[in-house]
Amino acid sequence: MRIFISTGEVSGDLQGALLIAALKRQAVAMGVELEIVALGGDKMAAAGATILGNTSGIGSMGIFESLPYVLPTLIVQRRAIAYLKQNPPDLVVLIDYMGPNLGVGTYMQKHLPHVPVVYYIAPQEWVWSMSLRNTSRIVGFTDKLLAIFPEEARYFSHNGANVTWVGHPLLDRMQDVPSREEARAKLGITPEQKAIALLPASRRQELKYLLPIIFQAAQTIQAKLPEAHFWIPLSLEVYREPIEAAIKAYGLRATVVSGQQKEVFAAADIAITKSGTVNLELALLNVPQVVVYRLSPVTVWIARKILKGSIPFASPPNLVVMKPIVPELLQEQATPENITQAAMELLLNCERRAQTLADYHEMRQCLGELGVCDRAAQEILQML
Repeated sequence: MRIFISTGEVSGDLQGALLIAALKRQAVAMGVELEIVALGGDKMAAAGATILGNTSGIGSMGIFESLPYVLPTLIVQRRAIAYLKQNPPDLVVLIDYMGPNLGVGTYMQKHLPHVPVVYYIAPQEWVWSMSLRNTSRIVGFTDKLLAIFPEEARYFSHNGANVTWVGHPLLDRMQDVPSREEARAKLGITPEQKAIALLPASRRQELKYLLPIIFQAAQTIQAKLPEAHFWIPLSLEVYREPIEAAIKAYGLRATVVSGQQKEVFAAADIAITKSGTVNLELALLNVPQVVVYRLSPVTVWIARKILKGSIPFASPPNLVVMKPIVPELLQEQATPENITQAAMELLLNCERRAQTLADYHEMRQCLGELGVCDRAAQEILQML
């Protein structure tokens, strides 16, 4: 059986890899042989997919920011559609990656309507949709939607999709994380050190908009706390050079690591991080965090003045429970001074830390039960 999977960006590559591993486990149990071809990245390739195009570095947030990626996205989308035309699969799985996946899904609906399409981790229309146009397109070409958030399931079900809530796959991923003591020993962190994780970028635009303000805040924190040491796990190896150059420029006591993200998270006292999937990983490991995000002023002006867009929250932990359990510093609020203040409070205020951990516990109850990836794989293989 041939399954085609389409996703993009660093988070999609991770989720795709987790799903592929589960699909292979379930296929063995069912006595089915699988061939998986995909748009994705290195993690999906390592999990056993044949990669048609590497999309882990193609992605952006915002209208203005997405312009450099329009042509690469169109090229990879056309490559995928040409493949589907020549090699019709038995099933298609779409993971997030809204723009390209709308194109792939629409193609399947028009030209290969007999091939089932599963949307796993749908775009967050339930958070920031300003019209039902894209929601209707997703519902129209999707035979089954596997939701990871309860609110996502309610939204798409209300709008006519065939929805199954499977829970959040990071529950599974966080099971094999080392203990705090093991992680700190492995990284060589002494008991008196304050380990602060910095996560400035998984998209290139974030190096421009987020890295400087996060590193300026780190510079101030370092001056206030001589025992502080910063840990920066790379999302993509291509970011090593600009990040190491910035560490030198800001004079930070910082260590860049590759392939040790779980260890850094498990060892950290707090994190200063961009908004994204990583916020949920930190929350599941009980790491207090300050979430930061900025877009270009042009994008923000368009969103506010023309599209009248507004979102309740930006980070997944807050979205799960629809309340501010982690501080979000967005756009004008994302200043080095505000980041420093929020981070110092989480480091030094015991009551604030305790409240964060209590809120994380509440959030965890809304993410489902373990075995998410295998449940999703079973749902997908039943469609065959």
